[in-house]
This record gives sequence, C-alpha cells and structure tokens, in this order.
Amino acid sequence: MGRISFSCLFPASWHFSLSPQLLPRILIPSFRQLIFISLVFCLIGLLYLVLVIGKGHVSWIARENHFHRHLARVTDVDVTDTSNPNLNYGLVVDCGSSGSRVFVYCWPRHNGNPHELLDIRQMRDQHRKPVVMKIKPGISELAKTPEKASDYIYPLLSFAAQHIPKNKHQETPLYILCTAGMRVLPESQQEAILEDLRTDIPVHFKFLFSDSHVEVISGKQEGVYAWIGINFVLGRFNHGDNGGEAEVEVHVPSSDQQDTLRRKRTAGVLDMGGVSTQIAYEVPKTEEVAKNLLAEFNLGCDAHRTEHVYRVYVSTFLGFGGNAARQRYEENLIQKTVIRNKLLGEHVGETAESPLLDPCLPTDLEDQIGTSTERLYLRGTGDFDQCRQILQPFLNRTNDTQSSLNGVYQPAIDYSNSQFYGFSEFYYCTEDVLRMGGDYNASKYAAAAKGYCATKWKTLQERFDSGLYASHADYHRLKYQCFKSAWMYEVFHSGFSFPTNYKNLKTALLVYEKEVQWTLGAILYRTRFLPLRDIQQESLKGTHSHWRHSFSFVNNHYLFLACFFIVLLSIILYLLRLRRIHRLAVKRYTPSSVPWLEEGLVTPMLPITL
Repeated sequence: MGRISFSCLFPASWHFSLSPQLLPRILIPSFRQLIFISLVFCLIGLLYLVLVIGKGHVSWIARENHFHRHLARVTDVDVTDTSNPNLNYGLVVDCGSSGSRVFVYCWPRHNGNPHELLDIRQMRDQHRKPVVMKIKPGISELAKTPEKASDYIYPLLSFAAQHIPKNKHQETPLYILCTAGMRVLPESQQEAILEDLRTDIPVHFKFLFSDSHVEVISGKQEGVYAWIGINFVLGRFNHGDNGGEAEVEVHVPSSDQQDTLRRKRTAGVLDMGGVSTQIAYEVPKTEEVAKNLLAEFNLGCDAHRTEHVYRVYVSTFLGFGGNAARQRYEENLIQKTVIRNKLLGEHVGETAESPLLDPCLPTDLEDQIGTSTERLYLRGTGDFDQCRQILQPFLNRTNDTQSSLNGVYQPAIDYSNSQFYGFSEFYYCTEDVLRMGGDYNASKYAAAAKGYCATKWKTLQERFDSGLYASHADYHRLKYQCFKSAWMYEVFHSGFSFPTNYKNLKTALLVYEKEVQWTLGAILYRTRFLPLRDIQQESLKGTHSHWRHSFSFVNNHYLFLACFFIVLLSIILYLLRLRRIHRLAVKRYTPSSVPWLEEGLVTPMLPITL
C-alpha cells in the first residue's frame, strides 16, 4: 500500500509519512475529546442566545415602550394629525353670558396604564392655531325664543364637524355646558332651551350626544373644572415621578381602610372675573367641610384605585368680581352722598365744580356716575391706602375664624406648603399697567399700585398713548386700575386671609403658553372612564399580541439554534461511528502486523529472500 507524504506542509527536515491504517486513529477523537467538543459548541450556542436574542428582545421591548410613550403624547403646538386612526376627539361648548365658544380637543388611545389619565390637548389646525370658534350673544338671550337654540348653536357644531374626520363623528362626545347667563333664567326657560338642543342636534350631527351631555352647570362645577384644568396642564396628576417637585401627604378613602399617599402638591386656583370671584384648592381628608363647599371625586378610570381621588374646596362669590365690586362701591357712594347732602344742606358732588373726592381714582381724574336723576361728579385723589380702608366693609367678612368673603367658611391653608395661580383680574391688575405679572410680591405690588394711583391722570394718558402699557389695556383699565388693584389686594389678603409675605402666588394668563379654560377640566372629568375601554381591549389581546410579537422576533433565532445543535449532534454521531469502524478494523489485523502499527511510524525491514 502507498504512503501519504506531508512534506508539502512542513519543512524538509520534518519529512515523514503515514500509512493509511494509521490515519483513522489520529483523526478520530477520544471519548473525552468528544465531550469537550460538545461542551464548547453548547457554550457557543448559549452565548449566542444571551447576547443576540436577549439583546433583540430588549430592543423589541424598548421599541414597544417607545411606541406607547409616543402614543400617549400629543404635542401642544404641532398640527393635529387627523389621519392618525388612534386619535380620538371631543367637543365642549361653553355657553357663557356674553357668547358661546366651541373647543375641539383630541387625545391618543390610552396607553393601558390604569394609573395614567387621558392625554387631552386642544386640537390645532394647519396653521397651528387652536380649533376654537366663538359667537355672540349668549344663549340666554333666547329665553323667549327657545325653539331657536339649535339654530343658534349650529354654526359652532358645523365648524367643529369640518375639523374632525367623518369616520370619527359617532365616537366623538359632545358636551354643551351653560354657565352664569343661563343660571339667572327661570328654570322653565332653561329647560325649554335645553330641550330644543336635545331634540334637534342628533338630527343634524352624528356626534356622541345624549340628554345628560347638555346642562346648566353650577358655579361649584365650574370651579372644580377650572381646578382640574390648571393642575392637569401643570402635570400635577402625574404621580409616577415627582421630579423633585413639592409633595403632600394625603388621606384618601379605600374599601376597608384609610390609605396614606404621598403625591405631587396640587395648585389652588383664584379667579376674579367681572361679576364673581372664585377660590378652589385641595383639602385633606381630615378637614370637615360642608357638602355645598366640597367636591370629592375620582379622576381615574378605575373606581377601586385611589391615587386620583381628590377633595377640593370650592366657593364662588357673586358680586365680588372687579366690575361688580366697583358698581356696588359707586351705588354706596351715591346713597351716602345724597343722604349727607340732605342732612347737612350741602351740594357735594352735584356739579363738576364741587366734585366728590374719590381716593380710588387716579389723581385729578374726573368722572361721572349714577343716572340722570342721581348723577354724581367725582374727582380722583389717588390714595391707595385710603381706598383699601374704604373697601374693607365691602368684603362682608365676619369675626369668625376661618371665614372668608361674605362670612363663608374657608378651610385652613398650609401657606408654607401650597401654591396658587391667579387668573383674570389677578393677572390684569398686576400686569396690564403695573407690568408685574407672574410671581406675586405683596410689598412690591402695593408700592407700584400706590405710585400708579398717585400719578396725575394726564401723565397716565400720555404713557398710554406712548404704548407703555400692555397691548390689550384700554382707557377703562386706566381709569379703574387704582380701584381694582386695591380691591384685588383686599380680597386676597383680607378676604382670603393670605399673609402679606406669601410667596407662592403666580398670576397668569397663559400656562405653558396655553390659555387654560375650565372646559379642559370638564372634558377630562367627563371622559375619565373612557380609558377602561382601551384597557379592556388591551387585556383581551395583550397576551396573544405579546406572544405573536415575541415569536415573530425570536423565531428565526431559535430555528438557527435548532439547526446548529442538529448539525452538532450529526457530527458527534458520525465521529462515534468512525470510531467504532476503526476498532473493528484493528481487530481484523494479524498479531504480527500489530506491533509495527503500535510501536513506530516506519514499518520494520522484512528479510530479503534471494
């Protein structure tokens, strides 16, 4: 038999050759070698499983989490993507005393986390403007013609319908909520207007609209909605990560015990309009408050969870708004002056030559109040401190502790751990002419107001004409700024009893560049159970969906590993078979031939026969 030469693979000095009988013994591994080879391949496979599949699975989870985070976030300034099938819509019509406005809101499908609320934002058009439309006059003007109510509201709903995809109309809730203007009407007239809306709107529009979706809300409801709106925009309902924000300890009711939670501190709301003033803030469970002054509600979608249970004190004071207070003040001036003139036989205020001095008007400002039969001429003296003193009786406070405007009970406020936002007149009084909107400082505000009041009216007019004041300020603001600044100061510090060193009031028109309306709080509260639908749908398909996504991702990897181990097993079996064949072959050799196979690499020299 021939020999196999390896001289081509090694240097010449290493020249050697093998017989074919010796080759299988060298190439066939031992049993220990087989075990070692198997372990090495297994470790390679496990390493692949951990590094490749594990990494891929984590990245898949990350992509899923990113998807849900993206799904649960609607940007505030971007154009609303109406082609997004996961976007939902809602409408709120605010029927106020001077007019009505429709607000279009939108939110993505709920992310399935029962701890989180819907992420509701105002819808924005292609110009990035909020989708809002206003009409005048107020719906209360239809008191004698209630059959025209649906015609009155039609332009608002038609406007909203054009912005919402038609295939979404049937699942878009519509709420028509009427406020102060309708409250003053007799109940029969209110109901006639509401009934016309309930009957005719479903005929012309396919929105999700039921009888309970149109009503006259109370001042208490309006206050609660305003409180919800501002705290939602501020992110105070996000309890997952407080991010270093101030916290409070709250006690909320549960099924069997009193739970104690620590969560973000909510902000209180102060709102002074033209007619009324309002205050709303969260109170602890331990504080006993009359039911007519307390709103206790759960903003969460699951009634069994308590992290979104809130107790809010809210009180509305009619006649304590800036314009209404000025009207009461003027009526009082007329009444007292008329009586005084009769008693003393004087004619103060009856002519422009003998005006009544008014410390609540800027210096040298001349004004006329009353009717033609009881006209009173005024001249301002611009004395801020005296004006404050005169206005204190108009607060109607009592000597009771924890009493507020009109003697209404007010729960204690933890001034060291609280925050309030002041809207409407609280902002206008500090910003329009004083240019001090934002963080409120009582001493600086009082000094600025005192200086304004003492300034001559002619100088104030020159400043106004030079554009030194806010763009929306007008002569009415200029005339009554002194009075309103004193009234706001007294309401805040004497009426609501905030100390003059209180540092946590922020007066604002916009929050995060958005005008905060009570309608946002209204739709958030009224749609709070909608996430249950998405959560239930997620729970039904969640397991199958997770398995399907997981399998689709790792399927190819597991198939590769299966083929890998099958090939490895085949190699091992093949080598074992070669080993067995080799042993059988060795047994067939004669004993004389065995020694040279075992003892050396070169065959022995055989005797030569001549």
